[in-house]
Amino acid sequence: MTPITAPWTELAPVGLTELVDRAALQTRVDRKYVVPLDELPELLAQLSPYARVLDIDGVRAFRYESVYFDTPRLASYHCAAYRRRRRFKVRTRSYLDSAQCWLEVKISGARGSLTKHRLPYRPQDRATVQPGRTFVQEALEREAVCPTVDSTLDPVLVTTYRRATLLLPATASRVTVDTDLTWRCGDRTLRLPDLAVVETKTSRAASVADRLLWQRGTRPVRISKYATGLAALRPELPDSPWRRTLRRHFRDSTPSTGTTPSTIARSVQEASCV
Repeated sequence: MTPITAPWTELAPVGLTELVDRAALQTRVDRKYVVPLDELPELLAQLSPYARVLDIDGVRAFRYESVYFDTPRLASYHCAAYRRRRRFKVRTRSYLDSAQCWLEVKISGARGSLTKHRLPYRPQDRATVQPGRTFVQEALEREAVCPTVDSTLDPVLVTTYRRATLLLPATASRVTVDTDLTWRCGDRTLRLPDLAVVETKTSRAASVADRLLWQRGTRPVRISKYATGLAALRPELPDSPWRRTLRRHFRDSTPSTGTTPSTIARSVQEASCV
């Protein structure tokens, strides 16, 4: 039994429908933390009086895959790197244990707010935005973010990880805990097996999870699975917003060059989504 497994058994379960009804939070404030894997059991034990864990048929940690899309000039990445006021991400998110997939457009706005637009998607299309191009364009226009007009959106980065999701009923907020973190860009792969990314998702005010992390001396960090991962795999890109996170958590993990296909689209299409 791994160190992260036992604490989930101490938390009361919550079903997916109740979790979504009570804390959908499509518009929200996210705070992200990088936590050593061996510190998670104690943190989860502290959270147990306040939290319930998503449980689906007895499973409490689920495999995810995200494919991130960008323009040929990496408009999405550079908007984040240069801290543009209005930023966007386009990705497909696959829930590998249930073979479900969504096309998502995330818009970052003022004061850390985030709005997400989602469209059910076919898993076999997760390496392309073409079937959902109209949805993407309408979402960007609705949010007054229109940098991709007449531009292609190609797959740039693939992330995989295992996620557990907590509901904090008192504040209708959520906490996600991501482990087994892996990034792929072309034939380069980066893994961070000893770290977890803990993310709190609230309407605005800090949650009990935030306060417990602060008491432990763990502060929010700037980390984006897309932008930070791409910066780690492509060091020639500007990385100012995530430089401290990269130096502290990523730079000791050297990306490896594998024998996987050199295009992300091909590698995703060949992957199993079962």
